[in-house]
Amino acid sequence: MKKILIIPCLWYAVAFAQLAPSAVDGKVEALMARMTLEEKIGQLNQYSSDRLTTGPVRPNSDKYNDIRQGKVGSMLNVKGAKETRMVQELALQSRLKIPLLFGMDVVHGYRVTFPIPLAEAASWDLEAIQLSARIAAKEAAAAGLHWAFAPMVDIARDPRWGRVMEGAGEDPYLGALIATARVTGLQGKGLGQLDAVMACAKHFAGYGAAIAGRDYNSVDMSERMLWEVYLPPFKAAVDAGAATFMTAFNDLNGVPATANVHLLRNILKTKWQYPGFVVSDHSAVIELINHGVAADKAEAAKAAIFAGCDMDMEGHAYIETLKQLVQAGKVPIELIDDAVRRILRIKFELGLFDDPFRFSDENREQRVLNAPEHHQAALKMAEKSVVLLKNSAATLPLTGDLKSIAVIGPLAKSNWDMRGSWSVYWPEDHMTSLYEGLQARVGKATQLLYAKGCGIADTSKKGFAEAVAIAKKADVVIMALGESTDMTGEAKSRAHIEIPGVQEELVNAIKSTGKKVIVLMMSGRPLIFPSTAKNADAILYTWWLGSEAGHAMANVLYGDYNPSGKLPITFPRMEGQIPIYYSHRNTGRPLVEGQNTNYRSKYLDVSNEPAFAFGYGLSYTTFEFSDLRLSQKTMSATDTLTLSCVLKNTGHYTGEEVVQLYIQDPVASIARPVKELKGFKKIKLKPQESKKVTFAIDKEMLSFFDEQLQWKAEPGKFNVLLGNSSDNILLKETFELIN
Repeated sequence: MKKILIIPCLWYAVAFAQLAPSAVDGKVEALMARMTLEEKIGQLNQYSSDRLTTGPVRPNSDKYNDIRQGKVGSMLNVKGAKETRMVQELALQSRLKIPLLFGMDVVHGYRVTFPIPLAEAASWDLEAIQLSARIAAKEAAAAGLHWAFAPMVDIARDPRWGRVMEGAGEDPYLGALIATARVTGLQGKGLGQLDAVMACAKHFAGYGAAIAGRDYNSVDMSERMLWEVYLPPFKAAVDAGAATFMTAFNDLNGVPATANVHLLRNILKTKWQYPGFVVSDHSAVIELINHGVAADKAEAAKAAIFAGCDMDMEGHAYIETLKQLVQAGKVPIELIDDAVRRILRIKFELGLFDDPFRFSDENREQRVLNAPEHHQAALKMAEKSVVLLKNSAATLPLTGDLKSIAVIGPLAKSNWDMRGSWSVYWPEDHMTSLYEGLQARVGKATQLLYAKGCGIADTSKKGFAEAVAIAKKADVVIMALGESTDMTGEAKSRAHIEIPGVQEELVNAIKSTGKKVIVLMMSGRPLIFPSTAKNADAILYTWWLGSEAGHAMANVLYGDYNPSGKLPITFPRMEGQIPIYYSHRNTGRPLVEGQNTNYRSKYLDVSNEPAFAFGYGLSYTTFEFSDLRLSQKTMSATDTLTLSCVLKNTGHYTGEEVVQLYIQDPVASIARPVKELKGFKKIKLKPQESKKVTFAIDKEMLSFFDEQLQWKAEPGKFNVLLGNSSDNILLKETFELIN
């Protein structure tokens, strides 16, 4: 049998010694001194509830007996104050009465469902995103949970990948800021507070770069790409104090993340000095066998624990094999102790040893869950998440004098799909549909006419005639199109990301009536819709907006909220462009507008340009950028340069604009991206109001990883670019960094 992942004992002893001491370390050490090997390994074992599953659950009729014997450290998918109390009581029957941790995928809300994370990222509003996570934490903690398996901070540049909906898009700078906001929101004022839960930065690392956009697939990238693009949001999560990390399902350059010494030991625990613990993704330890790096459960457990995976989520590999591996001398006890120490430290910090039931309070649960102020926050977050992609001839906002509106499309009356993937299921829950939101907004003065037109994915056009007839009777047509909620999420990759079924043909049929057509596109990923983009008079990308979806959409349609969203990810024209992202590098033969296109980097059958660029999003008002000023044209490594411009609302509506700062490094020792987002500010202005917008530029903003992957800034000229999207740069200036 081949030997795998041998680590010198001296190496890991030094790595463990580098961990910063904690105030509770004495308590941890005292408890560990009393623990048997079996009890220690039990802390590394996580089981799933049978009632709610989020992955393949292995049969285990002795699960609750294992808890009584101290063989379980954590449970996932145990939901509610009553049930968590019942299961925690089993843990207190164990010899040492070590309490359990309860975790769940609280991804975009717990009882009140917020917009999917990609939609929230489109708000470019860090305070609103943090508040969304804060409310989710309050509700989850009130329901007995200690741990949210969120945020997902994977950078994703391939919209075929289903889990693109769960992250912040394509850009490492924006992604890092959102990671910080979400970790801060979940953990609040600190672990141990009754309204805080542990954050879990996932999936470490590279998961969003799955080859061909196929979930769980291999990832193959350079070390430079890893450090420049995929690691920054994880480093931000570490700096924000994320209590836990989760490994990724994928292999990275041939080494599965759950057995990846380079990721977990070298980078996370040693270089970044991470004091928290690492949990595998669901069954990822035992899946090392499928990856082909372990022959059986024992080898899988050995590989994962050596790499630095502290807890085995529903894999049963640690609990079944680690004791024998330690006793046989194949796994050093120091590895077990380090993992146990990390887990127990957090249990002490949560206050669970003082009161194991402190989070399982049914009275608090009843007061906190579904609070009106939580719904109000969800409504505001949903409004901020909507992106206006098109608005020909000022079709929007709608006016109050409309006598009739045709509401057409397979998603017009859908409640279920508004929840989006990875929402917490509540049988009695009700998501507000577009139709219901319009009903509440227009009142009796405006008649709503409805026709489904077609299904989401079927090919039947039987409903077209009714939809056309309804459209002819109305003053304006609103169409609700897109994906069903089960078309995007984990294990829901799509090779074709056009609008499914005959929905675009329905748009064409309705447009032939001569009526104004407003399309609301509902999805968890960027979709391709060339015909609709051409023919619709206005397009709002509404993603999946959660509990208050219908009300938010109605408010935006009528201008009660002026849309301010900006795309956090590039929308391709067609699949052949994927992966497509704004911060690409130039080639030696770039395609330059106005120059000969022969022997240039281009397609024969489609433009290089996306359908909609990163950072793009319109408003019902207009803005003017002017008066770009730099405090100085040269700066040293210790200087901070001040950049400013004037933003003016030149339209007729109060609105918000996102002023986006990009940096361009034209000549460097390593080819640099054509531009990189380095700052942004979201500014709200009344009609004709102006405001000076300032940014600080320092050496850190100009730094990158050189050929030896050393972080540095090189002297030379830099271009600073200001605009309202990555492809609409309105102001440009040059400065020089000198030695």
